[in-house]
Parts: sequence; structure tokens; C-alpha cells
Amino acid sequence: MSSNVPYSLENEQQFWDELDNIVKTSCENQLAIDNALKAYLGFTAHFAPEYLRTDYEWAKCSFKLLGSPLFRKHRSYVRRRMFGRLRKEQSTPRLQLVATVLLYDGRETQKVFEHMREEGLFVRLVELLKERRESDPLMWKICLDLLYEMSRIQRLRKDDLDAIDDEFVKYLFQLVEEDPEDMDNDPYHYPIIRMLLVLNEQYMVSAHATPTTGKLPDSNGPTNKVIKTLCYHGTDYRTFGENIVLLINRESETCLQLLILKLLYLLFTTTATYEYFYSNDLRVLVDVIIRNLLDLPDEAQALRHTYLRVLYPLLNHTQLRRAPHYKRDEILKLLEILSGARSEHFAPVDATTVRLVSRCMTVSWLKLVDDELKPENPAHRFLGMSLGSRGESSMSVIEVAAQSEKPGVMMPSRSRDNASANASANVNGCGGVEIAGEA
Repeated sequence: MSSNVPYSLENEQQFWDELDNIVKTSCENQLAIDNALKAYLGFTAHFAPEYLRTDYEWAKCSFKLLGSPLFRKHRSYVRRRMFGRLRKEQSTPRLQLVATVLLYDGRETQKVFEHMREEGLFVRLVELLKERRESDPLMWKICLDLLYEMSRIQRLRKDDLDAIDDEFVKYLFQLVEEDPEDMDNDPYHYPIIRMLLVLNEQYMVSAHATPTTGKLPDSNGPTNKVIKTLCYHGTDYRTFGENIVLLINRESETCLQLLILKLLYLLFTTTATYEYFYSNDLRVLVDVIIRNLLDLPDEAQALRHTYLRVLYPLLNHTQLRRAPHYKRDEILKLLEILSGARSEHFAPVDATTVRLVSRCMTVSWLKLVDDELKPENPAHRFLGMSLGSRGESSMSVIEVAAQSEKPGVMMPSRSRDNASANASANVNGCGGVEIAGEA
């Protein structure tokens, strides 16, 4: 079939039937493969305005190729051709289809995203995101998803991070401030927020990664433009802060929880952003951290440590340090449980947890007064150690940056595990924590 498509179709079913015929073409050499791909892209681009109006229809179109003999027999060559198309293509329908194919192919085969980075396509996607949103919002969203997936599974190169300028980061923050175009399905600008979160993670990893070449780390590493933007313009981007508090309260995927915790850690340990959040949002964060720490099973040590590393600067640096002190008694009870001092169902506490609990206990408004029946720091009893008032460990930021989890892995939950083991058990009111601002 000619890629010029010199005819019309009678209905949508004929469109899908013709597309099936194109991708089922038998190809024995590269010229035949090239012709089939040209026909696939040309045919789809020609009829896209009529038959491809939704995300689902574009995805269906891409899976027609990915599930075809054309792709299964020649996937390496087809991918190389798609990389070239993404780099050079200017036609919006063709470009959108190429990006959609690579997105779904990469989600099935992670090395696709790695090859895209090696081909310099991260920079190309950033260029497209800077210019295409107003003219084609659907293609812009596909490119954003593709950029996120590339950033999520691998460490970016310096050239990639250099392509992210201040204006691009501020542009993403500004989009979060605007009313969502799809209020029913995306009320929080989730795709944009997670892009900003994963960029922050990339900057953290780049700044604190252990050298593998025997050379000293680059002292002139890339500036964390996410934190920089919030340092200088945080008051202009309050909706972003409100939305990530809502997400950490409701999100059950460990990957996103860790991305949010990494950003929170930097915000609460950077002087200019100590008070970026509204006070009520900080109270919600305290409630979420108490609830999740009580609910984490014993084996979730790394996640528990990350929460505790965020809890200390949250209590010590933000507005919460000023009276009236929010949920002081509940926090003290939490720390006592985590230290192993009053636990009937928690396993023996590990040394890092005790050290991080001890650090939290150095917060001035948590310190025990004479008439409170807490004779000593839990760390004294278990390890014979004390942090005094040193505050954050110099290793904390490295430990926070290093935490990661695969997408789709749910937050570990003691209550969910107990419910699965005993479906008839009454698990109402797990944790006993009332979330600020919720009925």
C-alpha cells in the first residue's frame, strides 16, 4: 500500500482492518521493512484526525505494530528506525505515533529507554515539550510520559540534565498552578508532578553518586533546578506543595512515596524552603508519617528509615517547631514504639532505626520534662549511644537519594497483611491516627 493513502475509508472498522493488513505484510529485507513502516505511519497520520481522538485509540494503534509479525521478527531494526523518526520527524501525527510506540515498547522492554538515552533522545523530548503543548496537548502528554519513563529507570547523563533549564522547570510548576484540563481523571496534574519529582531524584543521585571511574566527584555538578525554583519562587507555586501532600496521603505505590519523601527531605533541610508548605499541610504530613510508620511491617526497614529521616527536619525546621506543638504526645508514643521500648508485636529494633529515633528526640519541643515518665533516651538503653544535638547526619541525604523501588510495588502494610492472613479480623481504625482536615 502506498504511504500517500490516495483514498478514503467508509468507517472506523475499515480503518483498523487496513491497519492490520499493513502490519501483517511479510518483509524479507530492510527495504521491505522501511516501506511497511512508511505505510503504517503514513496511513495512520492521514486518518488520525478522523479515527484517533483519544489516548486509548492511539495506544491501540501502537499495539497493532508492537504485536505484529513485522515488529516481532525485526524489532531491533524497527526500534532503530523509530529512534531516527523521533529525532527528525516534524509531522505531529507521525511524531505522536512514534512516541506512543516507543512509550509502550519501553514499558515492556526497559532497554528501549536506555537505548533512547544513548541516542540523545532525552534532549529531543525536552525540546518537544518546550514547544508543543498548546498546539497538540495529546502529543505533549505522550512526550511527557516518555520523558518520565526514561528518567525513572536510569541515571541521566550530564548533557541530559543540562537540557533542563530554569525556564522549563518553572514552566512545569506553572502548569501545576493552572486548573486541570481533565478534572475527573487528573485533578492533581499527576503526570507533571511526577516529572518534577523524578527530576529532583536525578539531581540528588547526580550530586551524591559514588564515582565508578576512580576519579573524584565533579564539584561543579548540575544545580538542582527543582529546589532552586522553589527557593526563589516557592510562594508562586503553592499548589504543587498542596498536591504532593494530597498524593502522599493517598498514594499506595512505594515508588511515588519515595519520590515525594526525597523532595520533602530536601525542602525541610534547605533554609529557604523550611516554610514552603502551609501549616495545615505540615500537620497532614505528620499524620501521614505517624500512620505509615505504625503500619509498616518489620521487614520494611529502608522505607521506615526514609520516613524517619524526613520526620526530624519536618519537626525541627518548619512552622511545627513553634507552639502550639502539633500531636506531641502521639509523636512521642510513636518514637517510643519504634525504639522498641513499648512494643508487643514489633520485631527487635535495628540499630539505624534507634539512631534515627534518637535524632528525632533531640527536637527541642519533644524533649521530656522532669515530670514525664521517660527516664532516658531509647538509644541509651539499646545501644548506649546519644546523638546529642548534632541534627542531620551527613550521610542522610545520600541514604535518602539511594532509596528506590520498581513501579507498581504497593506500600508494605502491616494492617493489610494481617487482614489477608485473617479475613474475618476487625481492622477498623488501624493506627488510630486522625488525619488533619479529614472527617
